[in-house]
Amino acid sequence: MFDAAGLWLGFQIAFSPVNLLWGLIGCALGTAVGVLPGLGPAATIALLLPISMKMGSPVTAIILMSGIFYGAMYGGSTTSILLKIPGEAASVVTCIDGYEMAKSGRAGPALGIAAIGSFIAGTIGLVGLTLMAPPLAEAALKFDPPEYFSLTVLGLLLATYLTGDSPLRGLIMAILGLILGCIGLDPLSGAVRFDFGIADLQSNIDFVTLAMGLFGVGEILYSLEKTETAAILTTKIKNVFPTLVDLARSGWAMVRGSVIGFFVGILPGGGAVLASLISYAVEKKVSKHPEEFGHGAIEGVAGPESANNAAASSSFIPLLTLGIPGNASTAMIFAALLIHGITPGPFLLKEHADVFWGVVASMYIGNVMLLVLNLPLVGIWVQLLRVPYAFMAPMIMVLTLVGVYSVNNSVFDIWVMLVLGVFGYLARKLQFDLGPLLLAFVLGPIMERSLRQALLMSNGKFGIFVTHPISGALLGIAVVFVLYNVWAAQRKRREARTSAA
Repeated sequence: MFDAAGLWLGFQIAFSPVNLLWGLIGCALGTAVGVLPGLGPAATIALLLPISMKMGSPVTAIILMSGIFYGAMYGGSTTSILLKIPGEAASVVTCIDGYEMAKSGRAGPALGIAAIGSFIAGTIGLVGLTLMAPPLAEAALKFDPPEYFSLTVLGLLLATYLTGDSPLRGLIMAILGLILGCIGLDPLSGAVRFDFGIADLQSNIDFVTLAMGLFGVGEILYSLEKTETAAILTTKIKNVFPTLVDLARSGWAMVRGSVIGFFVGILPGGGAVLASLISYAVEKKVSKHPEEFGHGAIEGVAGPESANNAAASSSFIPLLTLGIPGNASTAMIFAALLIHGITPGPFLLKEHADVFWGVVASMYIGNVMLLVLNLPLVGIWVQLLRVPYAFMAPMIMVLTLVGVYSVNNSVFDIWVMLVLGVFGYLARKLQFDLGPLLLAFVLGPIMERSLRQALLMSNGKFGIFVTHPISGALLGIAVVFVLYNVWAAQRKRREARTSAA
């Protein structure tokens, strides 16, 4: 049911001068991060986790980080269109037709339709979040340990299979994340696990240290290797607002992209990248002129850009109502909430209504801010690409070291961060996606605690996970999902052998 009073409370909180200022900073920083290839929203939020601890209000901290997350979806389209370099992973599909439009002198309409589609999709996603989150939180109050265990299993499976190109690599990273999450004190018995005789490991690996190592130091090392340069294709952008013909061609593409992105974004591991890929495939399928795709079809820009922004909005639904982050960026926001003593999940709406509705209302305002930031100021964002990354990397590294030390005033955390940074760099070099590891690190303790509590409830009988209807249904979906992917992989191998023969 629509909670008008809650949303009104949220707008009162979001319109306070402090929250408006930090919301604007988050949107501007997110746009800059989207424009700059390499440093994504997850890495940026990880770098700001120590700063969020010093903020007095948790609402303000989450408003800042949310603005960075969905602001990056806007900014990623700029370099995709003008340079054919995706500033953010979700904008990789936009390169295909956006760059072709820019080559033919239509960079303005491409940028304009990307911004308009992002605004419409973001708004549709937020309306869905506003309507769906309260009833879903009410339903989640009925979840017991068996349901939470099955939900985390399904979430990890989806994240493993849907993130990256290789399910096997995703599974390896998820298992590593589960192992890292077990280091330290056992949550129920208090026994020490996997500390290897190191006293500092008895208090568990800190999430901030892990995140800043994998996504901060690792991204810096990986980005410093890049030597390619790209010339800006269009120095003067004209006619940013699309024509009526462009809007008519793109209208249904934006609607379809918004719907696809909204539902894909709810899935753990689905995210904006998968949403944009599906949207592009759908637009090419339903188009009366599929031959134009790849040669500057404006629908090929409108659909994917709408999809990735809708997915960014809807990914907050499982995070805020179930306490299940669906991607690396929302896992960072999950950690920020925990740092402030707030547990995301079904009780968030009842115990911290100001946080929930304040963040949701700020996203409505941020959507408008991003539309203004991205249309008239596109020339400024493009100039960021002229700053060599070798100049920015040392400054980011210093902030990372100071930030991770300030959390616990521990030199040991710095060493752990550096080791994890080297591991993150090597993982990127070997094309291992870090998302499943981070999600497994966050979801692992929830899964373990729910498993053991459920077995205590049933005196050690595993049948409890099947006899509870919701738990059984979630596990059934997980089994069907795995079987389908195994069958699809075998079919692909048979087709490859047949074509080779």
